[in-house]
Amino acid sequence: MPPPLPVRSVLDLSLVAGGLPLAISIAGAAAAVFLAWPRGRRWLRPAVLVVAVAVLLPAVAALVLNVLWRPTPDVLPARLFVWSGVAIAAVLAGVVAARRGGRDTRLLVVPAVVLVLATSGVKVNAIYGYYPTPRPLLGLADPNALDPARVPHRTGTAVAPVRWVAPPDLPDRGAVLDLPVPAPVSGFAARPALVYLPPAALVPGAPRLPVLVLVAGQPGAPRDWLTAGRLAAVLDVFAAARRGLAPIVVVPDATGSTFANPLCVDSPRGAVETYLRRDVPDWIRARFDVESDPRHWTIGGFSYGGTCALQLAVRAPEVYPAFLDIGGQDEPSLGTRDQTVRALFGGDDARFRAVNPADLLRARRYDGVSGTVVVGSEEGDDVAKSARLVDLARSSGMQVRHLVLPGGHSWAVATAALQLALPDIAARTGLP
Repeated sequence: MPPPLPVRSVLDLSLVAGGLPLAISIAGAAAAVFLAWPRGRRWLRPAVLVVAVAVLLPAVAALVLNVLWRPTPDVLPARLFVWSGVAIAAVLAGVVAARRGGRDTRLLVVPAVVLVLATSGVKVNAIYGYYPTPRPLLGLADPNALDPARVPHRTGTAVAPVRWVAPPDLPDRGAVLDLPVPAPVSGFAARPALVYLPPAALVPGAPRLPVLVLVAGQPGAPRDWLTAGRLAAVLDVFAAARRGLAPIVVVPDATGSTFANPLCVDSPRGAVETYLRRDVPDWIRARFDVESDPRHWTIGGFSYGGTCALQLAVRAPEVYPAFLDIGGQDEPSLGTRDQTVRALFGGDDARFRAVNPADLLRARRYDGVSGTVVVGSEEGDDVAKSARLVDLARSSGMQVRHLVLPGGHSWAVATAALQLALPDIAARTGLP
């Protein structure tokens, strides 16, 4: 695993591991004991009712979300529903305690319920790592945020990174901003993209830089790479060791809305593939001083975004000859293969195979394409599935690394994967 990112203030403390979540969990356990303590001779009946409701409601939610509705292609883990049940039980137990306890008990009920809810929140957050620090949880602006009016534009005269000399006033951190990416070719209705500009891109005479296109998960939004993936912090550390040099990172919207799942293909749900292989690269080249040679371009992503990255690498290797697949599926999916083919491909399995990476890797050669496939060690069958996909990629001529990192299907793994992949991206794209 890479070293931890620097902590500049209490707002950068980890909410996923370490002292802060441990302290919350200990306090929550003590509060749970207080709420569950027997009160009165007829305590057993309300206690049974509390437990029954706390079990039944999460069970119904699991049935709806994992079987009937399936808003995400990945099955939601049991731990999510268990800790939801704990939160429900805490609220109901608090009501019982407030009604049956004395004055002192009533005074302590609300703080106790809050502590158990906080513990449940910490445990659920640990599954995905969506709030890695207090800053995004509190909705605070990222310290790297930049006014779009101050964004440097393409000059057309930028030099290669190896010839660039860092000025004395080089910023110590990069900048992030939201910018709309037009879609003249695809017509895809995308939300604004997130852009990270390294320190070297923020000064006069900035060099031409390589490009990393990242795709977020589903459900989600481009800013997830900033808040949950800690994109700016990772790139700032990377750039600090390289005279402010790092890739320009663009996180386009590849779904259209939070819960939409167009599978990163051109379909009635939107021409996502065309958007990512035509509109996004054209806009980046026109807007920023970047290396135009595709060999300096990489596409990556987490979960849905990882699947999407591999899809673009096999469908458009002339645009993205390198990829970073973090926690992606072994094939684009809306559930089962049959459900996917019926929903987006009109029941035509041949149309699905034409965009499915595994089928394309068996049928074509991809010499010159390189990539990294990352999976969390706790992802069960997905570890073996990713290994089989890597074997297929290597048999097609690709040069592919396979990394199994500690953890599950979480943004903590995605952050670590990005840290580990950046040196290879730099070496391949010509950064010193």
